[in-house]
Amino acid sequence: MKTPIILNFDQSVGPIADAINIDLANYQEQIRFGCSKQDYRKLAHHLDQRLPTDQLGTTLMGSGDYHHMSLYLIERLASYYSSTNPIQVVVFDNHPDNMRFPFGIHCGSWVSHVAALPFVSHVHVMGISSGDIGAWHAWENRLLPLYQGKLNYWSLNRRVKWPNYTGLSKAFHCFDCGDELIASFIALQGSLSLPTYLSIDKDVLSETIIKTNWDQGNLQTYHLTDTIAALGKNIIGSDITGELSSYHYRTWWKRLLSSLDNQPDIDPKMLETWQAEQHQLNLYLLKLLN
Repeated sequence: MKTPIILNFDQSVGPIADAINIDLANYQEQIRFGCSKQDYRKLAHHLDQRLPTDQLGTTLMGSGDYHHMSLYLIERLASYYSSTNPIQVVVFDNHPDNMRFPFGIHCGSWVSHVAALPFVSHVHVMGISSGDIGAWHAWENRLLPLYQGKLNYWSLNRRVKWPNYTGLSKAFHCFDCGDELIASFIALQGSLSLPTYLSIDKDVLSETIIKTNWDQGNLQTYHLTDTIAALGKNIIGSDITGELSSYHYRTWWKRLLSSLDNQPDIDPKMLETWQAEQHQLNLYLLKLLN
């Protein structure tokens, strides 16, 4: 079994037995929500000095505000894989995380950076229910990886028509039922046998299952279970985000962007209960993945 890793930006991840816990509280302001490429590289160098040199166990990163750190974890695989020996990346997220962000790397933009890596053959973003892929937001999506055939959106209860008029219909898989979405994806995987990096943002799950600090999707826990089982030994790396935490940004532009994204307020009276539920789900997912 590989050792779990906690990138501890926001102290929202509960205790995990035998995990390597890296205190990153001093990086919270720079990295949370989004960061410059310079700050990203500084943190990458810091982590390179502290993480094992071999492939890691499942990494927990706290809030989905840090989901762009998945890019770093996937980049570390470059020494193991290549364009002739590629991997696929499967991302569970209520959002496409493929939006335009010209100022560096953002928790909603990192997928396009992953799709551009030479050793990544394809990225699947699973369970999108947010309006980020709707017609009014189409211009915000980075279209190149979709046109290149390196990125697919798998949406739930969010049927969109604009891809039909832009030559992108093959990049969109739209479903009205989570069971059908997962069954279709598993059927596709049946014809493939690619090493797979799996990234789970728990905001893809219904609020009846778990509470996060982003708007949430409609998948159920068993959809994750079934996908992990289907991918099986092909999973060569994984991470989990979507913990519940709040933070007041000192940086004005982060306060502005956060407000524009309508991140919901967290009820302090419920925080402890919700975090306990998060922790139990983490333990369950870790058991499946490790």
